[in-house]
Amino acid sequence: KAISTNTETSGRYHTDWLNMMYPRLRLARNLLSDDGVIFISIDDNEVDNLKKLCDEVFGSNNFIAMLTREAIKGGSVSKFLRIVHDYILVYSKNILNVTFGGVETEGIKLDRVDEKGRYAKGRELNKWGAGSRREDAPGMWFPIPGPNGEDVYPIRNDGSEGRWRIGKEKMLKMVNEGDVIFEKRADGTYIVYEKIRDDSPKIKQFTTLFKDQYINAKGTEEIKRLFNSERAVFDYSKPVNLILDLMIMSNVKDDDIILDFFSGSATTAHAVMQLNAEDGGNRKFIMVQLPEPTDEKSEAYKAGYKNICEIGKERIRRAGEKIKEENKDKENIENLDVGFKVLKLDTS
Repeated sequence: KAISTNTETSGRYHTDWLNMMYPRLRLARNLLSDDGVIFISIDDNEVDNLKKLCDEVFGSNNFIAMLTREAIKGGSVSKFLRIVHDYILVYSKNILNVTFGGVETEGIKLDRVDEKGRYAKGRELNKWGAGSRREDAPGMWFPIPGPNGEDVYPIRNDGSEGRWRIGKEKMLKMVNEGDVIFEKRADGTYIVYEKIRDDSPKIKQFTTLFKDQYINAKGTEEIKRLFNSERAVFDYSKPVNLILDLMIMSNVKDDDIILDFFSGSATTAHAVMQLNAEDGGNRKFIMVQLPEPTDEKSEAYKAGYKNICEIGKERIRRAGEKIKEENKDKENIENLDVGFKVLKLDTS
């Protein structure tokens, strides 16, 4: 079938798009493992239609989240508002089988010492912000013994009566065991802080807002560096970090297969090889892309890439070499699989 563009001027613009997406989503659901997750990048034009389509195909109960990604900085002037973001819809095959991961962060630096050992200054035990007045939770207004035996109440920064964050029994236990810090204000009242004694690494959960390191400009710079070019051979390439973190978020296992139906410049393949290099995994990728011709005036065409697939194949070759070079001192890096096969759909 000839490749044609679905223009917004078409009277069947939304219908044509839905007809293109529906069989792919049905196939995606059939191919997903029982604990599998699908991420679908989409802009404002079809996000509401896509949500309804996914609810039908995957079931509304298997909807996990809609991520908002800052795609560009600044944005071009539009009629009403500058649109700088797009979305990533997240669905599961069976939400009961899904577990999500986070990013491991360094533990808190324990920079103080008392008779029990090292600790760090933690959060205020006086509640602040919304719901922090005494009348908001009368049961959380009670005294604790201060450093000189005096009664200390939760006084807010404006001098009004507040409330504690923690219940009376636990609060008194922390005071008796020396796990709080009393800091005196100028008016003689106290702010009370908890002592943190655990410096083990923490898992930071992902949020639905993806910013900064996930913008398209990062992907453009990656393409330029890979192809040693002043201008990108592919527009709007997603950054590798975005795909990496989506894989980490969805807890991809060491031997999982990651399928990308709209692979473009093959960022997903790049990210899979990168993650394998980082943790020694043996994940495989399948990239699917129509051989859309590149514009004869484009940087890609001038560089000899006559269609998008040629760009993707070259990127996988270059990314594989780059990852091996950057990790050459790592154990078993020589066994990192950066090879791939190219299959073309025959005429039917």
